[in-house]
Amino acid sequence: QVQLVESGGGLVQAGGSLRLSCAASGFTFGSYAMRWYRQAPGKERELVASINSAGGSTNYADSVTGRFTISRNNAKNTVYLQMNSLKPEDTAVYYCNALSYYRQYNYWGQGTQVTVSS
Repeated sequence: QVQLVESGGGLVQAGGSLRLSCAASGFTFGSYAMRWYRQAPGKERELVASINSAGGSTNYADSVTGRFTISRNNAKNTVYLQMNSLKPEDTAVYYCNALSYYRQYNYWGQGTQVTVSS
């Protein structure tokens, strides 16, 4: 049974930091690229950050570059999103996503709420 379980969300003031975690099980984590998406109320889901299976390559949305860092620990089957200098516009539900190499498998977590107050 595939599971992606996000944690670490919450309420934080602007300028603060949060670290999201996503614990994976039920599939070969080290063979999957991992992504963080977010969806704000009334907006489409957007890709925030991605990391390849080995962890050597990362990409970020322009809106979070320099503030967010994605990382992974394949020994712990966990991917992280360190979020610094948070802004009210970062408020959203954050989702963890796992994508297989040939994109034939695509798994989602249930999401974790991040709220940044001004």
